[in-house]
Amino acid sequence: MGDTALVLGGGGLTGIGWECGILHGLTEAGVDLSTAELVVGTSAGSVVGAQLTSGLLTTRELYERQLADATGESLARLGTGLMARYAWGVLRSRDAEGYGARMGTMALAARTPQEAERRAVIATRLVSHDWPDRRLVVTAVDALTGEFKAFDRDSGVGLVDAVSASCAVPGVYPPVTIGGRRWIDGGMRSSANADLAAGYGRVVILAPITAGGGPIASARAQAARLSAGGARVLLLTPDRAARSAFGRNVLDPARRAPAAHAGLVQAAAHAEEAAAVWAG
Repeated sequence: MGDTALVLGGGGLTGIGWECGILHGLTEAGVDLSTAELVVGTSAGSVVGAQLTSGLLTTRELYERQLADATGESLARLGTGLMARYAWGVLRSRDAEGYGARMGTMALAARTPQEAERRAVIATRLVSHDWPDRRLVVTAVDALTGEFKAFDRDSGVGLVDAVSASCAVPGVYPPVTIGGRRWIDGGMRSSANADLAAGYGRVVILAPITAGGGPIASARAQAARLSAGGARVLLLTPDRAARSAFGRNVLDPARRAPAAHAGLVQAAAHAEEAAAVWAG
């Protein structure tokens, strides 16, 4: 176990933008979270985590990538109907595995882009297709059983495949085939999966989505458990301006740049408390 852990939660394209803005803003304020000994990435956070730990991008470059013209990028929708199906699944599920299996059933039946097509999109977002030397954990859920999996460099799974699985939003993108099994978004177990940072003394959680409910642990509840276990924890969630920048569709590429800028601005308000956690 190390001492510092950075948890990057899910939240669509706007979540990617906001996290990159926060990371760059904190670095500019003297708090470089890219030095984390453990990085946990779920869904959108897996993309940011893979980029951050690659060693090929500074936080400024990571941020500036979010400002690129979104013209030509595919627009997907996480509409109210689909969100209602997620909520109904929560109400009907006794535990996280049961919920994951319900969402997996929906994902396997949905009409989505081809798996290879989606994998190619993820591959272009990652600046490296190799697992980093630093410990990066990427989360996913088995579409059939609801089993939770934390992929890392010792899992025998390629980084692009692991990130593709973590980003396989049920009903929007296809489940990802790895080792004969089908995998969906790690956010179906928790939007942050911050409990994977248990045992680390200093933890910063960036959670574009904080909600939980029923068998799904919220980022806030997981942060509280880490604190109760003796860790120094900072949970950052989008402020009002950031939520406004996200708009109604977190999968809209046109909202990525506004979300990134909102994260950059918001970071200034949290620099002091982030420094207090990260500096020990």
